[in-house]
Amino acid sequence: MGLIRMTKHRTLLLATIGFNFSFLIWFSFAPFTGPIADEFGLTTAEIGILASSAIWMAPFGRMVTGWLSDKFGAPAIFAIVLAYVGVFSMASAFVQDYSLFFVTRLIVATAGITFVIGIQHVAEWFEEENLGLAEGIYAGVGNAGAAGGALVLPRVFNTGWSGPLFSTNWRAAFFYTGVVSIGLAVAYYTLGEAAKSEEKRQATKDNASFKDWVHTATRYGTVVLALAYVMSFGLELSMNGWLATYYREAFNQDNLVVASTFAATFSVAAGLLRPIGGYLSDVLARKEKDILPFFKGHYREQWTFVTLCFIVVTMFAMTLAGLSGVLMNAVVIGFLVGTACAFAEGSIFAMVPSMFPNSSGAVAGVVGGVGTVGGIVYPLVYSAPWLANLHLGYSIVAASMIPIVLLAAWVFQPEIARVANTAGFVGESGGTETVPSGDD
Repeated sequence: MGLIRMTKHRTLLLATIGFNFSFLIWFSFAPFTGPIADEFGLTTAEIGILASSAIWMAPFGRMVTGWLSDKFGAPAIFAIVLAYVGVFSMASAFVQDYSLFFVTRLIVATAGITFVIGIQHVAEWFEEENLGLAEGIYAGVGNAGAAGGALVLPRVFNTGWSGPLFSTNWRAAFFYTGVVSIGLAVAYYTLGEAAKSEEKRQATKDNASFKDWVHTATRYGTVVLALAYVMSFGLELSMNGWLATYYREAFNQDNLVVASTFAATFSVAAGLLRPIGGYLSDVLARKEKDILPFFKGHYREQWTFVTLCFIVVTMFAMTLAGLSGVLMNAVVIGFLVGTACAFAEGSIFAMVPSMFPNSSGAVAGVVGGVGTVGGIVYPLVYSAPWLANLHLGYSIVAASMIPIVLLAAWVFQPEIARVANTAGFVGESGGTETVPSGDD
């Protein structure tokens, strides 16, 4: 029992605040890539590597913490991550050598693994019919922390910063966000409760063996949702770390605050619109509404497929907007890309806990972990030196997403979707998870 009696809505609030700040500190470097590059003498390609490196630790880290959350409970695991991230963020503010700076920021970037911890925590408190909306609020408002960082940090820690301890704005930002992270770690540990009941907590814990994890990780449903998350959340991560640089370099926009503000419009859409994606998945499931007859009876799958197609179309449009040479065209289409990402992510994480009710942490870890790979690879494509210009990378990424959409079309067929949480690519069907006939 924590200091106050927790309810599902208080748990949602606690998890959302924790993840929102985790996202802010994760991408706290993005608004300052210009001055960081100037101080350390980085090229545009090296900035792309820095943006990519923010995701390197996430795949494995999310897989591990998702399973640990099932086994030991979310409050303890969330608090541990926030605490060490805060320590290393503070340390990065003092580092003068770029290699050491790179390493400390690599560790700070593991703040992103808190996503799956919160997903598991919320799933332990909410009923199935409202999971899409609850998880959408958690992840959507949480993801908006990247926009908060882009809007708030360069204004609070502006170019003329001269405050206690630091005369360099980005060093001050890294130090003080680290302090806040440690404070939130204490709050999460003292206030959080792992599940709404001891029975629910025990059911989740009983499914947290390594053998169960391997089985769950290789089911059709887990694999396709993980790859769908590559092209949605992985894309979001890549754009969060890249867009400020893109708007500055591709359109000769030298104003740091303006470029960061334009980039934040993407983050706002990708974050705050995510609950809509989860809510629409809930509504279609409750009303048993078919919007794609060839996936008849599998309502969440239909909506997820629509959102994945939306992403591909908007990414091709991003290249066309850039080639137009008009900055505001790119900003508007960037907002639509963020909207597509939000809808897809909300839909995907409406499916995860409803498809795997007793292994939500493990599945969220696999989906969330694999999904971050897009955030590692895509920035390297955007900044590739062999591109004729910085606009073409978006279309290359869009083309790479088409095989994932085709795989989703295969898994979402009614005869496959019906057993997607028990049948898999490796091993025999089995396990304790069940999906009611006709949908999730």
